[in-house]
Amino acid sequence: MHQDILRLIPSVNELLESPEVSKLTGIYPRTLVVEAIRTVLEDIRQSLTDKKEFAEAQTIDLSPQKLYHLIQQSLRQKFCGIGHAINATGIILHTGLGRAPLADEAAQQIQGALKGFCTLEIERQSGRRGIRYHHVEQLICMITGAEAALVVNNNAAAVLLALDTLARGKEVIISRSQLVEIGGSFRMPDVMAKSGAILVEVGTTNKTYLTDYSNAITEHTGLILKVHQSNFKIMGFTETVDLKDLVSLGQTRNIPVMYDLGSGALVDLQPFGLPHEPTVQESIRAGVDIITFSTDKLLGGPQGGIIAGKKKWVDLLKRNPLTRAFRVGKLTIAALEATLKLYLEENLAVQKIPVLHMMLTPLEVIEERCKRFINGLTSKTKAFMSISMVDGISEMGGGSLPGEGIPTKLISLRSEKMNAGEIAAQLRGNTPPIFARIEQDHVLLDMRTVYDDEVDTIAVALENICGF
Repeated sequence: MHQDILRLIPSVNELLESPEVSKLTGIYPRTLVVEAIRTVLEDIRQSLTDKKEFAEAQTIDLSPQKLYHLIQQSLRQKFCGIGHAINATGIILHTGLGRAPLADEAAQQIQGALKGFCTLEIERQSGRRGIRYHHVEQLICMITGAEAALVVNNNAAAVLLALDTLARGKEVIISRSQLVEIGGSFRMPDVMAKSGAILVEVGTTNKTYLTDYSNAITEHTGLILKVHQSNFKIMGFTETVDLKDLVSLGQTRNIPVMYDLGSGALVDLQPFGLPHEPTVQESIRAGVDIITFSTDKLLGGPQGGIIAGKKKWVDLLKRNPLTRAFRVGKLTIAALEATLKLYLEENLAVQKIPVLHMMLTPLEVIEERCKRFINGLTSKTKAFMSISMVDGISEMGGGSLPGEGIPTKLISLRSEKMNAGEIAAQLRGNTPPIFARIEQDHVLLDMRTVYDDEVDTIAVALENICGF
């Protein structure tokens, strides 16, 4: 009897000639449409073969309309690539979702650089070739007070370049508590080894004193390195050395001091009710020789790394052959330049840079967003699943502000007809995909990381999931 059902499966050619599926050949290459059809048909054959009851097998819809959606889904999975997504996880710097979303000004500047040619490396007045980092360097120096700066493709590259330039074959003194690991098993001792620097650990896991650094200095010392613990905290019986004291020691012993700040805050967060996060400006004022930090974390720009500090040291880094290997392209420079311009007025940065805006959005605004979402749903959807607003915590993510939650409001979804995993999966299958989090069989949508114009999109997706 199963053979009779199998004979009802349309052929590849039948589907290609059907009005529904033939539309796909105008969107995707024909060979890939054929491959997707074959994949879907093979899955159906396998499914029918696995059905034990003939009556159960008869219920499978083999119409071109139904198969069209399966084929389209298969093609979308293969062609999904990078596209717009809605972040309802509450993790502001979500690495999987591209970390910092860019300001409108940055997106517009990228668009301008994409159209035809651009003034990446040319002097307007003379027409001669210029330096691609010139304008960005000027902005970094204006904002931070540094004498010079350099942009590379991420902070890991910035650290490696600095160590390779200043300490290859020399000893680098660092506290044991700062031998950090960041995402992707990227460890500071491994970076040092790759750069050719010689690691010299001082202090203990929880306590390091200035005398530990001083006693470790030898004629082979090339650098004193401080690393900000941006993705973890050591609490309790602890002691660390202030950056100013390290700078003073370095100046006394004629040894450069480098600070790997990591997250790259350019705005003091304390006045906004958040914990103190050391800013780049504070570190420059402390007299540090070299500071490295990310551009796609608390700074809120595109992926990149900045090296800033004293001109004599930054100039050495610029001449290192690795600088060419780590250089960034025109789109990164365009986006970073536009982002940095917003920092020339702090109020403008707080309003227009999405990362800062999301962090500092008042709770009552989040609550109003949740109410608007719930009120916009139909009574049928509310009958299909339990929908309510609950208290919650947003996270900074991206290795920034570890352990510091930001109070928020969540939309809680629960249904007796679908489990939380199924609801979350269908939200991810939406166009654009919607990413939420699951806790105790509830799907939670954190409206802190959702843009105002995305609220209705989530509502429509939920209506579709409920079948309305």
